[in-house]
Amino acid sequence: GGLFVLGTERHESRRIDNQLRGRSGRQGDPGRSTFFLSLEDDLMRIFGSERLDKVLSTLGMQEGEAIQHPWVNKSLERAQAKVEGRNFDIRKQLLKLDDVMNDQRKVIFSQRREIMEAEEVEEIVQDMRHEVIDDLVEQHIPPKSYADQWETEALAEDVRKKTGISAPIVEWAEEEGVDDETIRERLYEESDRFMNSKAEQFGLDNMRSVEKQVLLQTMDAKWREHILKLEHLRSVVGFRAYAQRDPVNEYKTESFQLFEGLLNALRGEVTEKLAHIRPLSAEEQQAMIRQMLAQQQAASAAASGKPPATKAKVATGFDENDPSTWGKPGRNAPCPCGSGKKFKHCHGRL
Repeated sequence: GGLFVLGTERHESRRIDNQLRGRSGRQGDPGRSTFFLSLEDDLMRIFGSERLDKVLSTLGMQEGEAIQHPWVNKSLERAQAKVEGRNFDIRKQLLKLDDVMNDQRKVIFSQRREIMEAEEVEEIVQDMRHEVIDDLVEQHIPPKSYADQWETEALAEDVRKKTGISAPIVEWAEEEGVDDETIRERLYEESDRFMNSKAEQFGLDNMRSVEKQVLLQTMDAKWREHILKLEHLRSVVGFRAYAQRDPVNEYKTESFQLFEGLLNALRGEVTEKLAHIRPLSAEEQQAMIRQMLAQQQAASAAASGKPPATKAKVATGFDENDPSTWGKPGRNAPCPCGSGKKFKHCHGRL
């Protein structure tokens, strides 16, 4: 037959209570369910049990006496409705915050897909480089400013760091009739010429591959950092409500500013990495090959359980036929002949 479900408290969600009641019916047979609760339970204590307690005390109810009254059920239902409404508001706000991140995710991943599907990203990289130059020129040569207010030395230094070119910006600024637009166009030409020469050194195919790899790796790293920043922002944005500000609007505003910072940092880092990348020289290639071979030998030795072979030094004045030149090494000390074995397993063998 059916079951008898005995509940010792009421859950804050009516859905859970209804699930427990549903457990009483089994294989089509009806069951019964009874819930016992106290006015000191968390659900009743938080949501107005004091007023109900005063009413019941006025009616002469004693402590420990069973209470069966519609007022109790109504009070409990109101408390559950309040909790469910609060939980609904929390989920609704979380969905709004997730929508903000989802919109930014769509932008980043659509750009990433375009980069992956494109055969060449030269134009994208060139646009990024030109935008970096625009930002530097606007920073050091403000619009509608006089020539004596230009920070040409700082501009030359920042251009060298970001784009890798050493342009005579100070001399350009001293020329007659030169404005910020002229300097910007000259920097465009110098940077494009510099990157074209770098592409010739690498080879066009290799350079296009390097550009795509650098762009994708930098985008992924910046996006991971951006997600972490948004998580930190979400954890503290709720405190803005104390200042009578809407946390959702504050989150949208600051996340948009962080996203703009992400795009600016992406342009700057990609431009800087590609500007300072260079092909390896013959000596560097040989050193890298030797290092890789040494790592492979060490890995194979570790896999076989044997320590990597090391070349021991031969003791000064060592003569294999004259034991007096061997010194007094311990039995577990390295043999002075330089074989790398212990003395007891080499010349000290009995």
